[in-house]
Amino acid sequence: MGSDEHVCPACGQPVQTVVRRHKTLGAWVPVWVGGPCHNPKCEAYADAEAESDEDHGGAPAGKNS
Repeated sequence: MGSDEHVCPACGQPVQTVVRRHKTLGAWVPVWVGGPCHNPKCEAYADAEAESDEDHGGAPAGKNS
């Protein structure tokens, strides 16, 4: 399984595998790719706060009345 692991292109450390999708012939197809780097010394380091904002739309949830 060592060849299935994704690594950061900048520092070479292992990164999580995340699922993206693309449309092929009208159907959404999953694609497994390397996720963001979490090594604070890496130039491609992903800030944890920026990630959490992207995951939740960047705004607090409110009532839609």
